Amino acid sequence: MRLPAWVAVLLLAGCGGLGPSPADAPNALVTMGFGLPDEHATARVEVYRRAHPDTALRITEGAFDEQQFLSSVAAGDPPDVVYADRRKLGGYAARGAVLDLSDCLRRHGVDLGRFREAAVRQVSPGGRPHGLPDFSSVRVLILGNAVLRAAGVDPASVSTTEWAGLPRLARLADVRGPALLRIGFDPKVPEFLPLWAKANGAELVTTPLDDPKVVEAVRMTAQLVAAQGGWASFKAFRDTFDLFGAGNPYAAGQLAVMPMDSWYVTTLASVSPDADVTVTPFTDRAGRPLTDSGGQAWAIPKGARHPDSACDFIVTMTATDTWVTAATARRDALARAGKPYGGTFTANREADERIFREVWRPGGNRILDQAVPVLLSLQDKAFALPVSAAASDLVRAWEGGVNRVLSGAQGPEEAMAQAQREAAGALRRVAG
Repeated sequence: MRLPAWVAVLLLAGCGGLGPSPADAPNALVTMGFGLPDEHATARVEVYRRAHPDTALRITEGAFDEQQFLSSVAAGDPPDVVYADRRKLGGYAARGAVLDLSDCLRRHGVDLGRFREAAVRQVSPGGRPHGLPDFSSVRVLILGNAVLRAAGVDPASVSTTEWAGLPRLARLADVRGPALLRIGFDPKVPEFLPLWAKANGAELVTTPLDDPKVVEAVRMTAQLVAAQGGWASFKAFRDTFDLFGAGNPYAAGQLAVMPMDSWYVTTLASVSPDADVTVTPFTDRAGRPLTDSGGQAWAIPKGARHPDSACDFIVTMTATDTWVTAATARRDALARAGKPYGGTFTANREADERIFREVWRPGGNRILDQAVPVLLSLQDKAFALPVSAAASDLVRAWEGGVNRVLSGAQGPEEAMAQAQREAAGALRRVAG
């Protein structure tokens, strides 16, 4: 039998199993990529333990490792449950590394119509669900109002609709010789290239990376960076940001405008509740709100020893009642610590409706009171990149291309032409 190319490569590279260890109980359910950092995790795990007291559960804490995971599947010794970025899981599903969950969901009566469409699409190659989406994040613009007003810019006038107007925001940068003291507009590339490309009418994965619309998005965002001192000083300055502390760039006046993942809003509200910021939608070139769907999902690897128990686990972890229990526990824990609760955003639409009706309440934190309605309004407007078996390689290809443009090593056309060749090669490799 001829092995798929990705399996053969991993076997040659050598691999270690991630399944049960000799110390585990015979029925031990082993997870990968999931930790217990707060009540969102611990409360949900407790719901599962109460419902399944006879199942031993081993939470293998630590970051998800793609190579290790794929190696374990190739070796026939995977964990029972994996928790990873939805975009990656969609790629693993397309490779056959995780199981089709149709029977699992049917057995539990799970209606995927209750989940957000973009999130489900990310893990459903060929329309078949291979993962259950967990948290959900969107991307928005966060405006530093004080910096904008000091420069005579009305925050209400800031948008990404007119690309010709973005250099005006870039000119708010404070560049002093080789030093950068403030960023005017951070386009967040290469990470957010899919958003800029979509705003310009191109969808990465299905659109070639050297398509003129993609190249235009790369050129425009790279020019914004170049106008603010160039990539070396821009990145060096951005790397100094205290994003998770009271000295964050908005509180410190180091940043005027940046698109950012929605989870950062709660962080900002917690560490700098008095920061003068506005959260507003990113828009495409026609002025329509635009955001992409992000988050994690649960899946059952091919070769899992306890697929039925794994199914019970992932269904429990993403159930509406479980999410409400976890959101309540998180809210109460934050209240005891004197910190604000910014809501719990999940890919389960029904769960979110209950959370923001029963658990979250406005009042007491200006940032959250303004931002939460915006974030809720965007959840079902999000797009998801199409599933690809070479998802991780495609990301590396386009991010590498953008980085070469930012550094000045290549022009946009040359860089994205090379990225397209790399992407095409990756697709051929996974096709075997």
